[in-house]
Amino acid sequence: MNAHTDVQVINGPDGKPAFVVIPYQDYVSTHPREDLIPHEVAGYVLVDELSPAAAWRRHLGLTQAEVAERIGITQAAYAQQEKARRPRAGTRARIASALGISPDMLDIN
Repeated sequence: MNAHTDVQVINGPDGKPAFVVIPYQDYVSTHPREDLIPHEVAGYVLVDELSPAAAWRRHLGLTQAEVAERIGITQAAYAQQEKARRPRAGTRARIASALGISPDMLDIN
């Protein structure tokens, strides 16, 4: 058995254990959050003023042509869609699918 040696037990007012604090990395590895927006993506939107679709594309290291091919449209058509701050639901769903994220993850403003 591998016992944690870097945990902290916090006792309640009655002196009995009430909480256990574990290292954040241990928590994240057992409770992954796939719905969080990476800091880099938020920075592209808030600092660089990219659209959420453009920010995710840049974060994932994709070109407009690659995303357009995944959607089945031209690069020029995709470039127009990427400029929209809040594309229609169907467009958001197609872009999100091409990027491998949920459509809700394009709702950064």
